[in-house]
Amino acid sequence: MGLPFGMVLADRGMQVVLLDIDEFKVATINKGLMPFREAGAEALLPKLIGKSLRATTDKECLRVAAVIISVIGTPVDEHLNPTVSALYRSLDDLIEYVPDGSLLVLRSTLYPGVTRLIVDRIEERKREIHVAFCPERIAEGKAIEELTTLPQIISAFEPVALAKAREVFSQIAPSLIELNPLEAELAKLFTNSWRYLNFAASNQFYMLAESYGLDFYRIYNAVTQEYPRMRSFARAGFAAGPCLLKDTLQLSAFSSNNFFLGHAAMLINEGLPNFIVTQLRSEGLAKSAVAILGMAFKGDSDDNRSSLSYKLKKLLQVEARRVLCTDPFVSDARFVPLEQAVAEADVIILGAPHSAYRDLKFPEKKRVVDVWGFWR
Repeated sequence: MGLPFGMVLADRGMQVVLLDIDEFKVATINKGLMPFREAGAEALLPKLIGKSLRATTDKECLRVAAVIISVIGTPVDEHLNPTVSALYRSLDDLIEYVPDGSLLVLRSTLYPGVTRLIVDRIEERKREIHVAFCPERIAEGKAIEELTTLPQIISAFEPVALAKAREVFSQIAPSLIELNPLEAELAKLFTNSWRYLNFAASNQFYMLAESYGLDFYRIYNAVTQEYPRMRSFARAGFAAGPCLLKDTLQLSAFSSNNFFLGHAAMLINEGLPNFIVTQLRSEGLAKSAVAILGMAFKGDSDDNRSSLSYKLKKLLQVEARRVLCTDPFVSDARFVPLEQAVAEADVIILGAPHSAYRDLKFPEKKRVVDVWGFWR
């Protein structure tokens, strides 16, 4: 999130310093090389680095910053509850360097009410740092495009902070939407939870159709064709990644665990790999070699965080004769080349719909599981 945002700001003429604790990534960026896939970034970064953009591990850069943008969010712990300890540690350290009068923008998803708590922590330290919560709502891999084409939500408790946030984001976003911080915190959670619920509805329908031996996508195409009220009907597929489930769980915690739609969505989406294995079990899975094509959490990404392909892999390793994994973007010494995976597998499961797989051809004897409807 931070690097594409910094690049967009630098491309609009601002002097931007990227602060990180990872020395390897900092060195990579300062060479003009991207550490991950992002559309348009490979061409843009070399034009900016060393001019309006640089990366560092030295926190002294904070002492002269007029605007500080934090992209540290609130993850969930092993009990599926939000935790703010890492965020507090980072901000407590950061505040020691940040000058009075500067603007601190909280950018990542925050548990509702945390912005208020951060403002209180700063005030307790007798510091005059203006705080705004301006949540990102970009799709990973499309950040550079969407940061400049989507409206931006901004929020703050006091007019000066809101005015400063307005000044920053009006330089990149086509329009601004102003909320109070609690509204903005919920708006971000609503956005990701809504998408997670959409996927859950489609995945539930997929499992219903396939349980009766029906082709889900024949039905999907029938109900969406030239029928405007079904435009929001998502395709089935693995609903994974670092945000959707996490933010649904945060909203559930905020509702005192009364967010029943979110609970049901979690059971459906997280249960899709189990459904696939159950379907294959009756087809001789124990004697089959299975290939998973795509281990990233979504198509054309190199991000494998919280990818359900790994959950599927673990389930298959218990029941299948052999499991082969491959991905053109995710590096892992245990993976095999695509050609080997296709050739040696009896069953082929599409884990992530990478465009590199679009024109693949399979012998008729291969059992192909395409939850995404990618090879229609």
